[in-house]
Amino acid sequence: MPAATRCPPPRTGLLARALTRLHWPLPALLAWACAWALFVLLGRTSVPPAAAWLAASLAPVLLAWPVAGLWRRSLVVAGFPLSALVLGAASLPAWAWLLPLALLLSLYPVQAWRDAPLFPTALDALDGLAPLLVLPAAPRMLDAGCGLGHGLQALHRSWPHARVEGLERSRVLAVAARLRCPWARVTGADMWAASWAGVDLVYLFQRPESMARAWSKAQQEMAPGSWLVSLEFPVPGLAPQASSERPGSRPVWAYRVGAPGNAAQPRASKADMHSRAARRRAAEST
Repeated sequence: MPAATRCPPPRTGLLARALTRLHWPLPALLAWACAWALFVLLGRTSVPPAAAWLAASLAPVLLAWPVAGLWRRSLVVAGFPLSALVLGAASLPAWAWLLPLALLLSLYPVQAWRDAPLFPTALDALDGLAPLLVLPAAPRMLDAGCGLGHGLQALHRSWPHARVEGLERSRVLAVAARLRCPWARVTGADMWAASWAGVDLVYLFQRPESMARAWSKAQQEMAPGSWLVSLEFPVPGLAPQASSERPGSRPVWAYRVGAPGNAAQPRASKADMHSRAARRRAAEST
C-alpha cells in the first residue's frame, strides 16, 4: 500500500502570525484600532452608519481566532461594539476612550504583559494542601503576583500562623491588596526581579508558559526543602511532590526544591559560560 501522505498545515496570513507573537493585551488593542479605523473610513463614504458599525464589529472576529484563550477572544470581539455603544450613548468624544485605556495600563502595566492576567484565586483553592506539605511552625509565604490579594487570603486561610507576603507589579493593585489584607506585607515590585530567598513557600497562579521560568527561579534562589505551589498549571516535565485535586476546584501542584529528581542545578559562573562558548565555537569551526 502506498505510504500515507500527511496534509500540510493550513497557511496563515501575516496578520494572524503577528497576533500570535504579540503579548497580551497588544492583540486586543490592535484589533480594536483596526475596527475603529474601518468604522471611520466607512463613515466617510456612502455606506449607511448601521452597515459601517456592523462591518467594524465583524472585523475583530477575524482577528480574534489566533488569540489564545476563550475569554481573551471574547474581549477582542466585544471591544469595539461595547466602546461604540458607550461613546454613542454618552455622546462623548472619541478621545474619551483613552480614559479606560489609561486605567487598564495602571492596573496591568506594560512590563507585566508577559505574566498572567488579573484572575482571582478562590478562597478555598488551597484547602487540603497544608497536611501534605512539611513546613516550619511559622513559615514565611510569598504570593508572587498577588493582584488584589485573593491568593494572600487563601494562604492565610490554610496557614493562619504563617507570615504572608505579596509581590505585585501594579502599584494600584498593590495598594488595594494592602487594604484588603492588612495582616500581609505587600510590596509593589516585579515578581521576577525580586528575590525569593528565605521564603518557605512561593504561591503562583500564573500561566503555562511561565512555569518553567518560575521553577528555574525557585531552584536558584530558594533553600532546599522549600516549596513552589502552583494553582492549575504544573511545571512541564516535572512530577509534583504533592497535589490537591478536589471536585469542582482547580488542581494545585506543589514542588519541593531539592527533592530527589528535582535537585537544583548549580549556577554556572561567567568563566564557565565563556569557556563553554569557546569550546562550542571551536567545535563548529572544525
